[in-house]
Amino acid sequence: MLAHLLDAMLVVATVANGLLAGLFFVFSVAICPGFRSVDDGTYVHAFRAINATILNGTFLSVFFIAPLAAAVSVGLQLWSGGHASLPWLIAGTVCSALTFVITSAGNVPLNRELDQAPISTEEQRQAARQHFEDRWNRRNLVRTITSVGALAFLAAALAAG
Repeated sequence: MLAHLLDAMLVVATVANGLLAGLFFVFSVAICPGFRSVDDGTYVHAFRAINATILNGTFLSVFFIAPLAAAVSVGLQLWSGGHASLPWLIAGTVCSALTFVITSAGNVPLNRELDQAPISTEEQRQAARQHFEDRWNRRNLVRTITSVGALAFLAAALAAG
């Protein structure tokens, strides 16, 4: 019974972390590079629209479930006496937790700053973008790496059985 619960939890953790890895990867390789070619007003308005849209039940569920399911998998593995997959589970959980922290403490506050920035004039839109874009992109790159790491480590744990 415990083995089936662990397997199910590990699948949930892997899928949830994979969804986040895909999302952050798409931002890194397509959305953010695509935004480089638009004017400041378009950039600010589009990013604000994304910020407003992404805060929905589906995203938030996956965002919270990813590190939680990974941590529960570690706990279940420890409770069952450990296994060859434990180092992979721990590494995946650490990466998932880092992704959560980077997003919560880094990207989200920048999103809020952009949402609250004055943008009535072209100078204000330019200043808002300059204050936001590079800092947000750097944090997104790091969380892309940590989320892909979480996915890879959790997949390795699945493969290790």
